[in-house]
Amino acid sequence: AQSSKTPTLSSLIALSLLLSPLTAHADGDTKTFKLPPIDRSQPSSTRCVLKSSAIGQSNAARDSLFDLRECSLSGSNAKGMDLSGVILENTDLSNTDFTDAVISKGYLHTTNFKNSDFTNAVIDRGSFKGSDLSQASFKNTVLTGTNFDDANVEGADFTESAIGDFDARRLCKNPTLKGVNDKTGVDTRESAGC
Repeated sequence: AQSSKTPTLSSLIALSLLLSPLTAHADGDTKTFKLPPIDRSQPSSTRCVLKSSAIGQSNAARDSLFDLRECSLSGSNAKGMDLSGVILENTDLSNTDFTDAVISKGYLHTTNFKNSDFTNAVIDRGSFKGSDLSQASFKNTVLTGTNFDDANVEGADFTESAIGDFDARRLCKNPTLKGVNDKTGVDTRESAGC
């Protein structure tokens, strides 16, 4: 019989996992992504369409890949949509209304969001790496686990946004966090709490 003071194999494995130096990365911290090729079998008129999740969950679960890479959607209306799980890269969504939208686990890289409105939106674990968010409005937006590394946020308005401490520290290090929003007249750096 095994002594009650002798550690079991399962407890040793659990302890080694707990003390492991390896870390899990959130969406914005993953160094490289391996995205599937763009499905060019569909014409862009049917592939490049903003559509809310039919599943009704903000966990990025969808019945098919939501790939809007290389789409031109400037001036679109995404108001109140659930765009969770969207894949964007080299996409033009400038001047788009994202008011009250939900974007969870979004790959939002190198996309043009210039002058877009994210007021009252919820963006959870989104990565805006390399995107143009100049003059965008994030007023009263929930930004949790969201990455703005290498993004242009000059003139963006973050007034009353809910940004976690860790995320805010990273945002405050962004060299483009400066200027004034043309629509609201708000100083970008001050609105982000930096």
